[in-house]
Amino acid sequence: MTDFTTDAPLVREKTAPPTREYYVYFGIIFLATLPLSVLTWTLTAARQMALPDKGPVARAWTQARIITPHIFSA
Repeated sequence: MTDFTTDAPLVREKTAPPTREYYVYFGIIFLATLPLSVLTWTLTAARQMALPDKGPVARAWTQARIITPHIFSA
C-alpha cells in the first residue's frame, strides 16, 4: 500500500486553456443568467433611483464566470 500524503506535490500544475466545451457552457449559463440580471438591475435602479455601477450584461457575465469553472472542477 502506498502513502501518497507524504509525497504530495505542493505546487499545482498549470491547467490547460479553456476548450470549446467550456465556451459552450459559458454561453448557455450567460444566456440563462441574463434575464434574471436584467430584472435585478431594473429593481435596484428603481429602488435607488439611480443606475447601478454594473449593468445587466456585466452582472450576467460575472455570474457566468463564477458558475462555469465550478462545473468543470467537479
